Amino acid sequence: MDELMRQVDELYERAIFNGEYDGLPAADRALDTVEARLLLQRGRILHCRFLQPHADPPEDVDRSQSRAEQPGESHVDPVEELAYFERAADLFRGAGDERGEAEALFWIGCFHQVVRDDNPTAIPFLSQAADLSRKTGDQLTLSYALRHLGIAAHMADDYPKARDLLEESTALRRTLNFTAGVAANLVGLIYLAIAQNRPDDARALAAEATTLATTSGATKITEQIEAARSRI
Repeated sequence: MDELMRQVDELYERAIFNGEYDGLPAADRALDTVEARLLLQRGRILHCRFLQPHADPPEDVDRSQSRAEQPGESHVDPVEELAYFERAADLFRGAGDERGEAEALFWIGCFHQVVRDDNPTAIPFLSQAADLSRKTGDQLTLSYALRHLGIAAHMADDYPKARDLLEESTALRRTLNFTAGVAANLVGLIYLAIAQNRPDDARALAAEATTLATTSGATKITEQIEAARSRI
C-alpha cells in the first residue's frame, strides 16, 4: 500500500512539474488497487462482526463448518459486506491485479456460503478464486478457497472429494506455517473421519489439532476440537 501511494505521488509530481501526463492512467490503476484493498479489509471486518457469537453454539458443529464461528443475532448489514467484496473484485480486475481479484472472489464465495448458506451460488466464486490463486501463486488464498470448497463437498455428502480438498488445503497451510489454519482444517477432517467410520484417524487428528491450536493460542478452534472429539 505504501509503495503504491509513493508511485501515485511520483506520477502526480511528474504531471504537475514536468508535464508528463502519460503516467496518469498508471496512477488511476494504483489508486484503484489501494481502494480495492481497503474495501476488502472493510468487508472482512464486517464479516468478523457477523460471526461474533451472541448465542450458544448449535449442537451440530459438523454442519456448521461453513461458519468459522456461529453467529447469533447480528447488527451487521450483510448486504453491505457483499457490496464491499464485489466492488473490490471489480477494481482489482480493472487494475489487472489477478492476485487481489482471487482474494475478493474468495470472499464473495465465502459470503454466500457462510452468511447466506447458499453453496450453489458460492461454489463458482470459490472455484474461480482457486483457479486464479493457483495462477498467481497465492498459496494462502488457495488454501482458503480449497477449504471452503471442501466444506461445500462435505455438506453435499461427497466425503472423498471433501477429504481431498481439505487435505490439499491443509498441506498448503503446513507449508506456510499457518498453524491455527491447519488446526481449523483438522476439525473438518475429524468430522469426515467420523462420517467415514474411521474412529482411529479421528482420534489422531483430534490429538494433533489440539496440540496445534494450543500452540497457536487458537482458543476458539480448541472449543471446536473438543466438540468434534465428543462425537467420536
